[in-house]
Amino acid sequence: MNIESPLLASPLLGEVLRPEMTILIGIILLIVVPNLGNATIRIPMTKFRIPVFLGGRRFTMTSDPLIPGVISMFVLLLSMASSLMTFVDGHELVNVCISASGAIQQGCIGSDYILRSDPYSRLFTTIFFFALLLGTAAMINRMPAFVDAKAPHPDDTGSIRIHAIRRLLNNRRQGDFHLLILFVALGMSIVALSTHLFLLFIGLELASLAIYVLVAFMKEEETSGEAATKYFLTGSVASAITLYGMSLLYIWSGSASNYATASLSLVGPNGLAATWQAMDSVDPLAAIGFGMVLVGFGFKISAVPFHFAAPDAYSGTSAPMALILATASKAMGFAALTRVLIVMAMPEYGAEAAWLLLVGILSVVTMTWGNLAALSTENPKRMLAYSSVAHAGYLLAALAALGSGMAGAATSRLLVTAIVFHLLVLAFFKSGAFLVLTLTEMKGDDANKMESLYGLGRRDPIIAAAMFVFMLALAGVPPLSGFLSKFLVIDGIVTASTASGSLSAGGAIEWLSSVHWVFWLAVSMAVNSALSLFYYLRIGQVMFFEAPRSIRPLPEAPMVRIAVILCLFLTVLAGLGPFSQTLVDMATMAAQELLRV
Repeated sequence: MNIESPLLASPLLGEVLRPEMTILIGIILLIVVPNLGNATIRIPMTKFRIPVFLGGRRFTMTSDPLIPGVISMFVLLLSMASSLMTFVDGHELVNVCISASGAIQQGCIGSDYILRSDPYSRLFTTIFFFALLLGTAAMINRMPAFVDAKAPHPDDTGSIRIHAIRRLLNNRRQGDFHLLILFVALGMSIVALSTHLFLLFIGLELASLAIYVLVAFMKEEETSGEAATKYFLTGSVASAITLYGMSLLYIWSGSASNYATASLSLVGPNGLAATWQAMDSVDPLAAIGFGMVLVGFGFKISAVPFHFAAPDAYSGTSAPMALILATASKAMGFAALTRVLIVMAMPEYGAEAAWLLLVGILSVVTMTWGNLAALSTENPKRMLAYSSVAHAGYLLAALAALGSGMAGAATSRLLVTAIVFHLLVLAFFKSGAFLVLTLTEMKGDDANKMESLYGLGRRDPIIAAAMFVFMLALAGVPPLSGFLSKFLVIDGIVTASTASGSLSAGGAIEWLSSVHWVFWLAVSMAVNSALSLFYYLRIGQVMFFEAPRSIRPLPEAPMVRIAVILCLFLTVLAGLGPFSQTLVDMATMAAQELLRV
């Protein structure tokens, strides 16, 4: 079905982009609703005044500081449900594209489109919205809104004046925080849908600019400003390099005599993918531009050596914001990186990708450096930051196997499925870990010190048990979902790097000499996973065998506790039983659509 009507006039637009339309409506509501009041304007030359409802004395109901949080959570929940509708049997708009001219096409075959709504993009938007929903729920307790700004709260310490100032500050910034969260959601959604590099860049920057502000949002904390400054400066440089690389690709894609053929679209007859495949050998200009684009993606996924701002950002910001950085932001980077590598620069079967060696080296260095750095830190937030670096290395290993030229259709599908599934379940247990740290820092404990977790098993056994499960999942211990996702990655790499996937009759030495070198990425991943057990089990050791530094119980924080229990159930269920198969099937659908482009 191809509808040639203008984009905004098409009745299908609201259906195809329902999650994005929901977010836009939420943004408008967050701007309008808190500012509703009894303001009026006078009709010129008369004494009559008519109400405009914006400004003036705010209405009591709409000025409630709880309203922005309710709006943002409802919008994110509705957007996530809309994204999941793609995976419901019988859904009509499973694979729909929007071209630059405004035509909406179902099937996306051979069209020069810039947005693509399919299982791949919608599974990533589901990950984004889920992680943002958890972070928002945690911040509702972490930065509570109080109708009475003068009323003290039993969880706080300090004078009544400090209570009043803190609550007044929290109340006034509720709308700003939740508005920024929805801008992050919109930017990430654009990244997932984009098949045009410049549009993808716009989505990256929209999400990134809001994230820079959110990292520094708890400005009363000493470390937040420094962390945000480092993250902003590093991200700005990475964005500038990315944009310059895109300009080089744009120049390269056009002919010397006719730049009208230049394009930043990944698909279509004049797209970057077609131009890349037409090269007999890699053009230096294309290689430089492509490499510079990858630098920007490397920053988003925290790959070495582009990771150095991540540990400071994670440890300097609040735990709910670190949750968003470790899950949603990382998934956004891999959504863009995987689409660009596979759609634009994926070689034919039997030929190695031009980027294979670079990605393979980055993979080993990233996973090894991340785990070694995590071993040497006593800061739980920094440890989880370095853990995220290591996990980026694992996924880069799967991408390297895709570029080896030895992965057939089934193996390529397995590798992409493993990447998407790992990012999906990572949102469960990595989010859960940061939610537990949210509880510790709410009581005034320093979540940047390991002492905050000492004796947690005595202070709150259920939360401590949940935290230990999250650590085991991060380490890849069966039967948890972290084991299944790592197993899929390793299985895909081994299958792609060997002809038969099993020892040949000639013996182990001959077999090892015949495998592709990406096989050793799987070995490196297994060794690094074993290495990571030391610092993950360290968390369990201090929670259950160290004396607590404080006898105070953790705060009630119902939203955070509900989110922790939800993540706990999802972490366990996603590793076994029918639920895990459902998630794998969803990831497989996403992989099939990406490889079909």
